[in-house]
Amino acid sequence: MRILLLAVGIGIPIAIALIIMVGVMSIPPADNGGSAVSNNNDKLIVITSVAPITNIVKNVVCDKVDLIGIVPEGVDSHTFEPTPSDAIRIRSADLVIINGLNLEVPFERIVEAAREDNPRIQLLKLADNTITPQEWIFDFSFPKEKGDPNPHLWLNVAYVVRYVELIRDKMIELEPENASYYASNAEHYIARLRALDEGIIRAVHTIPEGNRKLLTYHDSWAYFAERYGVKVIGAVQPSDFGEPTPQDVARIIEQIREEKVPAIFASEVFPTKVVEQIAREANVEIVETLADDVLPGKEGDPEHTYIGMMLYNMHNMIVPLGGNIDALQGIDPRNVCNG
Repeated sequence: MRILLLAVGIGIPIAIALIIMVGVMSIPPADNGGSAVSNNNDKLIVITSVAPITNIVKNVVCDKVDLIGIVPEGVDSHTFEPTPSDAIRIRSADLVIINGLNLEVPFERIVEAAREDNPRIQLLKLADNTITPQEWIFDFSFPKEKGDPNPHLWLNVAYVVRYVELIRDKMIELEPENASYYASNAEHYIARLRALDEGIIRAVHTIPEGNRKLLTYHDSWAYFAERYGVKVIGAVQPSDFGEPTPQDVARIIEQIREEKVPAIFASEVFPTKVVEQIAREANVEIVETLADDVLPGKEGDPEHTYIGMMLYNMHNMIVPLGGNIDALQGIDPRNVCNG
């Protein structure tokens, strides 16, 4: 039997070992709503990382592949460690699609180890193939001296159009017999994304110019801000993803007062009382969450999609900053497979 093991040391990087033994191993089903890793229906097995990436892929492949998302919603993707059962699933994949830009480093290590045993696994890094190093953004949570750029490209809808093109092209490369299917899905999905992108541009411009400022807990919005004309003035969370010090908190409160920020935004992944303290002492509104990798509703709901997440975010961001979202009315959040 062939077993992929994860060994985690104290104070050292993850060690990954492949132990090859004689025999046959049956692979357990994935806990993603019924998709199984063992593939008895000749479908390709495609594995993804965070929920928005999984849903973007879903809109290209629909039901043509066995699609398995590994990173649970609401879990910090920067520090997520795949489990041994995740490693087994990855080893059985035909294609692994991740965001990249060092968002999923432990995930990548497992893929590379699994490829030694299963050389057919292909790895597609979406962000790395969307922007060049000259376009990387370093900021409060991702300082340049630490080397890793901000990876949250998917909050810029124009970049997601490129993601879809990359996914489409890779699927056509792997399954040329289904080229028209993947191309058609991608075309319909890109049309919705372009409508979303244009709607966000118009909606942001309804915010009074002096209010187009974001102070968030986790710094996910750099590429969004660059695209849509919003200024990110800071992030509460330090670059080590820990809790801010009292000195950090005092500095942020002073900055809010100087910038006259009307609202600050908490995080769905990093719950903390610090944001409440800052809002109280700076006398500004607190918006409980902006979601960067949690889809609204539950599996099967029309809004439980990447587009649904962005529409939810725009309501929670633009209205507290003094704008309106009339330009986003009528945008269909559903997967292209469903309508």
